[in-house]
Amino acid sequence: METLERIITEHSFFAGLDQAVLNLVAGCASNVRFAAGTYIFKEGDEANAFYLIREGKVALEIYAPQHKPIIVDTLDVGDILGWSWLLPPFQWKFNAHATTGLRAIALDGECLRTKCEENHDLGYELLKRFAKIIERRLEATRFQLLDVYGSRKIA
Repeated sequence: METLERIITEHSFFAGLDQAVLNLVAGCASNVRFAAGTYIFKEGDEANAFYLIREGKVALEIYAPQHKPIIVDTLDVGDILGWSWLLPPFQWKFNAHATTGLRAIALDGECLRTKCEENHDLGYELLKRFAKIIERRLEATRFQLLDVYGSRKIA
């Protein structure tokens, strides 16, 4: 039987953390499902979770004036969705919608922020790991915007 603790322990994002820290993280976890087409979160809304994608795909979008939504990244099994819960003002920076049925583990951001305040080693480890995700998302956004706006001819 798969438990949340085992899934979290085996996820590459948490590799190298000791079991006591992993148990703290697992205490903030729950299983969630989203139907295809469902928005998981929208830019500007309160950010209080992140997700370990177990099944399905998620499109990350931004809106630009006079354009249809721009998909800046597509996430899949094993990916981490959401980093805005970690940094004030705790608001989503993108829209995310399930492009297929989605199963994930949701990790409660408020619960984790409290545990990070109590255990600064946990906070530092999570911040280092999320910094890599933020960097990848910024790169994906940059490449997507170059593709969208770079195709315009300058007169």
